Amino acid sequence: MRSILFCVLAIALMPRAGHAQAPVFAITPGDSTIQFAVKSSVALAGKFDKWHATLTFPTPEVTSGVLTIHIEAASVDTGSGMKNNKLKGKDFFDVAHYPLITFRSTKVVQTGPMTFDVDGNFSIRGVERPEVLKLTISGKGTGAGAVSGVMVFNRKHYGMTKGIPFVRIEDHVTVTINIHGRRVTGSPLEYKQ
Repeated sequence: MRSILFCVLAIALMPRAGHAQAPVFAITPGDSTIQFAVKSSVALAGKFDKWHATLTFPTPEVTSGVLTIHIEAASVDTGSGMKNNKLKGKDFFDVAHYPLITFRSTKVVQTGPMTFDVDGNFSIRGVERPEVLKLTISGKGTGAGAVSGVMVFNRKHYGMTKGIPFVRIEDHVTVTINIHGRRVTGSPLEYKQ
């Protein structure tokens, strides 16, 4: 019975002649980074060591893509234990109550041959708001490449209204992603010219 069910599923999931199969990409975390920076009177920048991202395409059309990023807030690394502990605390990430920072795209608009505006829902400290991630893609037509992007958000919109004694911190945080991946199955992506 299982083998019959497996054969039926395999036939149902096979791409039909003349139809492009949706591409599937694998993210290579070892080559990828998620970083942040805030203008302040002392250097305040860092990265996240633990995160997971998926990039899925229901069709070969590049604007059908869905980017989802889950970041473990406690994996913040500024190079300073004191700064890390402050960012993990209740005034900033509050990792004890909100262990994940997430972004899930809701719309992709191609703005140039290799540039995109990605609207999405960004969540930090239990607050979810719409934000825009501006992306540039490299490696078109190779089956592998990088997605680089920048998102700027106001930390106070997410309840991070406090500061650090004797340190001036700006409100806007710049998040930079650099995600590498490769197509493991499916048709090449289709871009607008």
